[in-house]
Amino acid sequence: MFGKRFKLFSLFGFDVSIDLSWLVIAFLVTWSLASGFFPQQYPELSTATYWIMGGLGAIGLFLSIIFHEFWHSFLARSYGMPMHGITLFLFGGVSEMHDEPPNPKIEFQVAVAGPISSVVLGFIFAGILQLGRQWGWSDHVNGLIGYLALINWVVAIFNMLPAFPLDGGRILRSAIWKWKGNLQQATKTVSTIGGFFGIVLIVLGILNMLTGRVVGGMWYVIVGLFIRGTAHMAYKQLLLRRTLQGRKVSRHLREEPVTVPSSLTVRQLVEEYMYKYHFKMFPVVDDGKLQGCVTSRLVKELDREEWDRRTVGELAAGCSEDNTVSSDTDMMDAMNIMNRTGNSRLMVVDQGKLSGVIAMKDIMAFLSTHLELEE
Repeated sequence: MFGKRFKLFSLFGFDVSIDLSWLVIAFLVTWSLASGFFPQQYPELSTATYWIMGGLGAIGLFLSIIFHEFWHSFLARSYGMPMHGITLFLFGGVSEMHDEPPNPKIEFQVAVAGPISSVVLGFIFAGILQLGRQWGWSDHVNGLIGYLALINWVVAIFNMLPAFPLDGGRILRSAIWKWKGNLQQATKTVSTIGGFFGIVLIVLGILNMLTGRVVGGMWYVIVGLFIRGTAHMAYKQLLLRRTLQGRKVSRHLREEPVTVPSSLTVRQLVEEYMYKYHFKMFPVVDDGKLQGCVTSRLVKELDREEWDRRTVGELAAGCSEDNTVSSDTDMMDAMNIMNRTGNSRLMVVDQGKLSGVIAMKDIMAFLSTHLELEE
């Protein structure tokens, strides 16, 4: 779902990150507020004031979405669900859960927490707006506060659409899950409904574009494509978790991996190993002792003129939780590490010794075979 993202800050133990795609929505929100919304509401203000209000409105939306997602994360963590953090991206924000809720009741409570928080925050801003009017605050201040009240209610209403993975879709899934007693069946049902909503939005977008509302129509199409894609992805992710959880890395590791000595030059590494085996990571081993690993990413960052002068030992990264797992690690946990770090291979280390290597392509090959035979 995400591309390049950066951590902004931590909030009560949750990392808040921003995906570069959020910059697109931040600009569009600022532009639409400065050129359309605020001038229509308050036509007597200056252009500079509109742009300041637009920028502050975008920041307010940014903080409101964090507030919304925080309550999802907070409630999930209170029930013992592992939460990595909150990420803002092109279509808003997402709380990064590492597992499915343990039962329908918790699913419902975690899902409904976000919309309730947005409704409450909207009423808080509405109350501040009433005070501002009574106390004679300026139009640009009242206009900004009124927008923040409105946008929080819009966020709540939009998220209550019964289209998975929106909050309304998760609430619907909890109801079907409670009724049928089957999480997989419930997820498949709401994913299908989410895909249908995506098609509806796409059709509405096309109709808007045909009637001259090109920008609004494009947003309908983009959001529809996103909802349709993520709805189907949610079901695939559930199948992935169900297949991999409980399986240990030891069942799928390569027990005799190709290793390299630390004395090897970088050019020898490239010519004699990377071009031959096509691996992006090689464990570095000297006299049977694991020293770390060297990756194509590290080689790429090195100037080619240094390839003949630098050795693998000088370039190698030490063993860490980003590149190593133990043989009793859950396969799903190993895959989460790969997704988080971008590493396609991990070293399997037990008591300081290299037991083997686990590769993403091996996990995917197993997954494909398993689903074909058993699902």
